[in-house]
Amino acid sequence: MISFLLIFISSLFFMGILIRTKSLASGRKGPGIMQPMRDIIRLLRKGAVYSRTTSYIFQIAPTVYFASVLAALLVVPFGSRSGFISFNGDFVFFAYVLAMGKFFSIIGALDTGSSFEGMGASREALFSMFAEPAFFILMGSFSLLTGFTSFHDIFSSLHLASHFAPGAELTRETYLSYVLAVLATFVLVMIAMTENSRMPVDDPNTHLELTMIHEVMILDNSGFDLGLILYTTSLKFAMYGALIANFFLDGMALPFGIMLFFVVQFLFAVSAGLIESFMARFRMGHNPQFIFILSSVSLLIFFAVLLLTGKFV
Repeated sequence: MISFLLIFISSLFFMGILIRTKSLASGRKGPGIMQPMRDIIRLLRKGAVYSRTTSYIFQIAPTVYFASVLAALLVVPFGSRSGFISFNGDFVFFAYVLAMGKFFSIIGALDTGSSFEGMGASREALFSMFAEPAFFILMGSFSLLTGFTSFHDIFSSLHLASHFAPGAELTRETYLSYVLAVLATFVLVMIAMTENSRMPVDDPNTHLELTMIHEVMILDNSGFDLGLILYTTSLKFAMYGALIANFFLDGMALPFGIMLFFVVQFLFAVSAGLIESFMARFRMGHNPQFIFILSSVSLLIFFAVLLLTGKFV
């Protein structure tokens, strides 16, 4: 349960830090860190307006999208402490409960009958489909390395944090563990950028419908529904940051673990802001190629695991 609370707290500040980083990188002061949450709270206090062409699917899609992320948070552990629920294969549940929320957001966009929103929905579905193999190869590799299939058991058995302890012996396995941690962090960061429709896959600030992906999907959402969608983005970012933090939380005392957790979330938000500041958006046709690269990096992790386990022939 502690992971759920920490992710919730992190989500309150994540987008503010990201936007402030982008502002400072471009030489501007930018809004306060809490401004995105103020905007979300203002939207949550408003009523939603629904088009006559939409059905109940459009009305429930934002709530299902938000609920799917909340359900995924329940299986995210905190170091050696399991999530609210934990079972064998829970990382599969994690991926597909998020997929269910994405499915409802897609059909909600299609329910409007707008050709622009249908175009954005098809792109969103395509990019999510390309990102899925990278996640499963990554988690399957760590499952092979540890012999477990749940988030809690996998992260508890990795012992990557012990390699960073003072006096730890630097062996080949240690160096490979460093590589695994760096590559896995890169993959999760870029999956988070893709799943949240951020640079370099999508530009959240664009207003040209022909190049929009996620933003064009939510053009008809307003008030409470729009606030729910925007907050879910912050929650998903903090959720992926929690997965990254779990690589290094093994065996830490609770106060130091919480401190490291927030440090990782802060660095993740700053990194996301710098990526959006210094990377241009890819051409639409290059996005699938870029997302496929994440699967290639995950395959490198898989081969490194084979080396560590002595199964590489």
